[in-house]
Amino acid sequence: MNNLASGVTVGDRRFTVDGQDIALYGGAVHYWRLERELWADILDKVKGMGFTTISSYIPWEVHEIERGKFDMGQIDPRKDIDAFLSMVEERGMTAIARPGPQINSELTWFGYPLRILDDPELQALNGQGTKAVLTQAPRPIPALTYAADKFYEETALWYDAIMPILARHAHPRGGLMAAQVDNEMAFFFHVNAYAADYSPAALAGFQHFLADRHESVERLNRVYGSDYKTFDEVDPPRRFEATRRADIPRYTDWIRYREQYLIDAMARLADMMRERDLNIPLFHNYPHPLGPGGAVSGFTTPFNLTGLEEKLAFVGFDIYSRKELYEHVKTIVSYVVGTSRFPYIPEFIAGVWPWYLGPGGLDDEEFVTKAALMHGIKGFSRYMIVERNRWLDSPVRRDAMVRDEHYAMFRRVNEILTAQQFVDQRRQADVLLLANREYDRLEAASVLVSFPGDFLETPSGFSEYPNFMTVSEDALGFAQPIQTAKAERFKRYYRGLADSGISFLLSDTGLAAERWSAYRTVVTSTYEFLSERVQRALVEFASTGGTAIIGPRLPELDDEMQPNDTLASATRGAKSSPLELGGRSVGTRWAVGSGAIVLIDDMAQPAAEIDAALSDVALLRFTRNDPRLDVTIHRAAADAQHLIVFVANPTDQPIDAEVRVSEHVAAAQELWADRTTEVRDGSILDRLEPYTIKIYACSR
Repeated sequence: MNNLASGVTVGDRRFTVDGQDIALYGGAVHYWRLERELWADILDKVKGMGFTTISSYIPWEVHEIERGKFDMGQIDPRKDIDAFLSMVEERGMTAIARPGPQINSELTWFGYPLRILDDPELQALNGQGTKAVLTQAPRPIPALTYAADKFYEETALWYDAIMPILARHAHPRGGLMAAQVDNEMAFFFHVNAYAADYSPAALAGFQHFLADRHESVERLNRVYGSDYKTFDEVDPPRRFEATRRADIPRYTDWIRYREQYLIDAMARLADMMRERDLNIPLFHNYPHPLGPGGAVSGFTTPFNLTGLEEKLAFVGFDIYSRKELYEHVKTIVSYVVGTSRFPYIPEFIAGVWPWYLGPGGLDDEEFVTKAALMHGIKGFSRYMIVERNRWLDSPVRRDAMVRDEHYAMFRRVNEILTAQQFVDQRRQADVLLLANREYDRLEAASVLVSFPGDFLETPSGFSEYPNFMTVSEDALGFAQPIQTAKAERFKRYYRGLADSGISFLLSDTGLAAERWSAYRTVVTSTYEFLSERVQRALVEFASTGGTAIIGPRLPELDDEMQPNDTLASATRGAKSSPLELGGRSVGTRWAVGSGAIVLIDDMAQPAAEIDAALSDVALLRFTRNDPRLDVTIHRAAADAQHLIVFVANPTDQPIDAEVRVSEHVAAAQELWADRTTEVRDGSILDRLEPYTIKIYACSR
């Protein structure tokens, strides 16, 4: 999805303008919420922190006077988006526009004119056929359907007004480098499979999806064991009632459709933007996919980053977190770095909204910022870098005054990123841990309790995301309930790799197989069923020299529960050897082509079993004297003599650290404090206070 006509390209974790990689270190400034006479001073303050980019929502709700009529500054000078973008450009800064139609932005109507929310034809329905409602502050709102043509007809009125302004500022005519398509599209947080969208337009879309996927109703009937005469007769599931493995495709097709629904909606909006001459990279931001409190299973449906990047230039996840949730930040960033063309955080917390139940402080923001950089993020927009109504504790206040400590922290981050040319640094990893989308889909389909969308953290601790409290434990004829077992398996892979000191990134099995070739090892769960595509990709990865770690079982079925043993067939007749640990067998290794397939049966000792499986694979590793420490290594491709090494203490206890990486380190300079650090026999020695991340510039 490169935009060659504009001179802006995205790929290989780079954002390139006219052949030069640029930094998108930005912050959000909401022009319409600030006094016009303060714009210049505020922008100067943001630039003074070292930010290169200004990001802003452009709210339909704020600009529309009546249907088809808009105030772009003619009435209220604070709404002059054209003038605001010009002021950004005058300062030599780049801009990112976020024109919706949905923006959230803590606005009462989520960025839509009230008339849109009030229109029954535009409202999403839940599985019971009633209006789906999003609980949010300050008022609940109806969830909208993105399947109805009328929704796009109404959005066209808004795009007709705003896109000509944005097109005038788009590179190379101006400093606008990218634009966001909609915002956090997740069925208005109705992530639960049976919460939305069951509107007539969405149901028609599902039937078209089935026709495309199965091609004929006869084939659908063979897969479902049904006797439909036409696709128009098929109604989606509205609750989970499967009792056997043959029932699964009926439910997982609905889950697949929910992914495709979001992809198609974003693609249609993106096409509308391009038709109005906005020819710069377009992107989207999913809300974080992990639910309250962090991740266990990877990156679950309905989010499909790889599918959406077939339509858009890049896709990111938002991060709102505190220092205690280090693993949450690590998994999100590692996944985006392992998957996206350009690993970018579209919303990266700075300050806090007033109803956040457990807000952090400046120490949280410093720690989480370093954690995101540590795990390889290449661009970000701090939300909000400038304070406004319904937002607190940003480094720049809405009156253009600054909070000195906050201001100094953000300036220090940007100084280091610029001085170290961080846009050229690449996170080093030889292993890719793949969350298995097929088992994520089964988990999503197996949810028994249908929670509606809830933008607020609920006191009950229940979530619209599937979890162990709400997912069926029926084994459905398998050896164990895959929909719950897969989460524990993922955690054991994750923990085993981390405890072994192996540098790894995350993605999912939707990632194109050719992307796997950048790694020496891929790791993923395999149970009794797995699509032929993924089975074949694992075989081909091993055949060309890679090591594929799988388990606990070899698949015998595909994702439609039809016989398929592609993976097992590759092991038949192959030279095999037992994978042993302490005199007991924990799996099997097969020599396949010039590589290997290694099946780990049980993972009672994850680190030891991972080490045994990879004993003959040369991998980038690190060692540390305390397993609570985490380490990542970064290098610029053109500079083999220097490394950037991050070391994290994500605990509430101080640690006297001794860290060694695969390559010999002769000297180290800790960048945040700008001091020389002791290096002894190639190991970095330092004291890390609780919740501390240190950044070392190392020479070999």
